Parts: sequence; structure tokens; C-alpha cells
Amino acid sequence: MSRDRLGRGLGALLGEYLEPEAKAGEVQRLPLASIVPNPLQPRRLFTDDELAELAASIRENGLLQPLVVRPSPESADRYELVAGERRFRAVTRLGWADVPVLVREASDETLLVLALVENLQREQLNAIEEAEGYAALTEKFEMKQGEIARAVGKDRSTVANLMRLLNLPPSIRKLVESGELTQSHARPLLTVDDSVKAADLARRAVKEGWSVREMERRAGDAGNKPRTRRKPEKGAVVRALEEALRDHLSTRVEVKEGRDGQGMIEIRYHDPDDFGRVFELITRRSVSEVVE
Repeated sequence: MSRDRLGRGLGALLGEYLEPEAKAGEVQRLPLASIVPNPLQPRRLFTDDELAELAASIRENGLLQPLVVRPSPESADRYELVAGERRFRAVTRLGWADVPVLVREASDETLLVLALVENLQREQLNAIEEAEGYAALTEKFEMKQGEIARAVGKDRSTVANLMRLLNLPPSIRKLVESGELTQSHARPLLTVDDSVKAADLARRAVKEGWSVREMERRAGDAGNKPRTRRKPEKGAVVRALEEALRDHLSTRVEVKEGRDGQGMIEIRYHDPDDFGRVFELITRRSVSEVVE
């Protein structure tokens, strides 16, 4: 999918592939065995309950919308799924021999973006699957975070924050994937350099039911180096403003008070993309406006 194609926006993608208008004679039936799942599908977890419920609905009402497939680049007699992964799995459960489809041309890039969009529409991706989908767009197609955000209809900061979760240790990512730990709980652990300490905090948060604020406090303590002198207590106003800055910037912010009302605000970023995200949130200007 070209950059111009992406620039057409989310609505064009949805209309053309996820909610396609079939012309007379376009819908055809193909053997189910000739269709293979989307090889770039970011979603890995499909629960038995949701598939059983969908299969029951299809058994009762039929398949109300055809699957969208593309000719397989590997074989002339096979097709790859473009949209409708859950429906495909449900009719497979029902043992259908063939299925109604629309055949469309689609690039690998289109395949991945549409799979992301379809799942995001239905809130069916966990945070790690979503982040891995964005990472695949970056690695396979060299898409920048701003382009990804426009393609899937999300803010750039949202895409950047999700991709940062991939820097977490595998044990923490598994807790996020399973839903035991929210991404809001997991994000503060990015500030903890010791992966063993971070994993321990994650397990304790799940076991003890910590709030996000508690996780931020514990992660902050674990991420700080021991000091020889005790820091002076911050006033309630400064603490409140510090927390508001953390929420707004989605990163660790520390206000350091000095004498005579002077002080310093320390903002942490994790990589050049994250620095650009923080810059845009603070200045409301894009990096390209300043650099060009």
C-alpha cells in the first residue's frame, strides 16, 4: 500500500475492505480448504467462548457478510484472508465445505494495516499484540509512528506508548497479554532498569491488586539510585502538579525544588521517537516543523 493510499485515511480502508460493497456477480463461493489465514494477523489469542458464540450466530443466521480474500502470491489455487478472521475460524468450526468471498487485490502492507484496524474496531487486540502489529509496520514497511497513527486512526502518542511496552521483559509482557496486568500498570516498569526487580513488581501488583498510582510509586522507588541525603518533602501543590505532568506526558516527570522558589523539571524519554512525542505534547508543534 503506497503512502498515498495511507493518506486516504481510515474511512477509505474500512469502506473498501472491511465493509465492502459487492457488485452484482462479485461474490463467489470458494472451498474453505483453499483459504489460509492472514499470515500477518497480529492477533494470536482467540477464546473458545467468543468463537463458539459467533459460530452459533452464524449457524442460526448464516454468514451475513462475505470474507475478503486475495490470491495467494505462493500458489495459484490458494487464497489468503484479508478481512474476517473470526468469521473464518467460526465457519471452520461449523465444518463448512465452502464459503462466500470477495476477491480483492491487496499488498502485504494493506493486509497488516487492515488486520490491525479490524481488531482495533472491535477492541480484540491486547496491548502487546497491538504494539507488535505497529512494530511490524515499522520493521517490514519502514512506516514512521505518525504514518501508523494516521493509518489506524489513533494519536501518535498512543502508538508510541504502546510500542514502548515491547521493551518490557518477556514475563511482564505475558502478564499484559493475559490481561492480568494493564498497560497503565506496566508502563511505569519501563523506568526500572533491573529486569528482575521489574518482574517482581509486576507479579506483586497482580497478586496484591495495586492501583496504577501505587505501581508508579513502587517503580519510582525501584528506579531511583540510593541517595546519601534524604530529599526534602515536596509540598502538596508540587506533588499534584508533578502527577498531572506525568499523566499528560505519559512518562516519568520529577520536579526538583531548590532555594528561593527555584527548581528544575526533569522529564524522562526512552528513545528519539519518544522524545519527539514528548516534544509535540509540550509545544503542540511537530518535530518536522522545527527541523525543516
